Amino acid sequence: MSLFGARYPIVQGPMAYVQPPSLAAAVSNAGALGTIAGVGLSADELRAAVREVRAATSAPFGVNLFAPPYLREDALAVVLEERPAFFSFTFGLVDPEPLQERGIAVAGTATTVEEAAFLESAGVDAVVAQGAEAGGHRGTFLGSFEDGLVPLGQLVASIDVAVPVIAAGGIVDGAGIRRVLELGASGAQLGTAFLFTPECARPREHLDALRTYDTVVTPAYTGRHMRAARTPLLEELMHEEPLPFPEQRAESAKRGPLYMGGTGARQARELPVAELVRVLVAEMD
Repeated sequence: MSLFGARYPIVQGPMAYVQPPSLAAAVSNAGALGTIAGVGLSADELRAAVREVRAATSAPFGVNLFAPPYLREDALAVVLEERPAFFSFTFGLVDPEPLQERGIAVAGTATTVEEAAFLESAGVDAVVAQGAEAGGHRGTFLGSFEDGLVPLGQLVASIDVAVPVIAAGGIVDGAGIRRVLELGASGAQLGTAFLFTPECARPREHLDALRTYDTVVTPAYTGRHMRAARTPLLEELMHEEPLPFPEQRAESAKRGPLYMGGTGARQARELPVAELVRVLVAEMD
């Protein structure tokens, strides 16, 4: 089974501020769908990243950005001009039509059945179903934060849309991919699994934190709910009132780093991307 031109139904989850563009190229070259995390990059940096990845792979890849009110129009303009195969967004809705007119497949992030139906009605080509287990920021945009904390299996089984569903959250092995496919998903998005690859080049402290501490969902570090390792610093911040997103991130960063990751981090393998994808596909079968 392929997904938007990729050989395998595996999408590399975008990891803003922690992944180099070259990770997306490595994933796409391995037969999965690599994604450039455009959040945090200037328009010029995003353009350079897209061109770097395009020079390193002939396989399809994608770009991810935040939805309004956090969408930077100059970054979206780069996506429209550079035309990657795939574009995904989170935190709301980006009008898919201008992207689709340029041949770009579009996926929006949903944390509830209602959000998935909303995105389908808006015309997206796929829905990324973000379960409660997912690392990084929560994509909830309709209803309360608590409404969006739905376990992945329950969420995928409940979503009823005509477009492909890409399951995301806590998946680090092929058995997890197989489970969501059996529930009706067309593919799986893995972030934390690729975080542990040498191509992602994370410092040892990040990986060790996710091996050592449980993860927790909290707005304490950035002002918006996200899942990260519950380090002493994050525990300290959780006892303080956060500033609005994204102002809180700048203040928190002065006190130390945050280590985002999903609930499956302790089971993630430290393998090169190509080997990891081979193992995932073998385990799926």
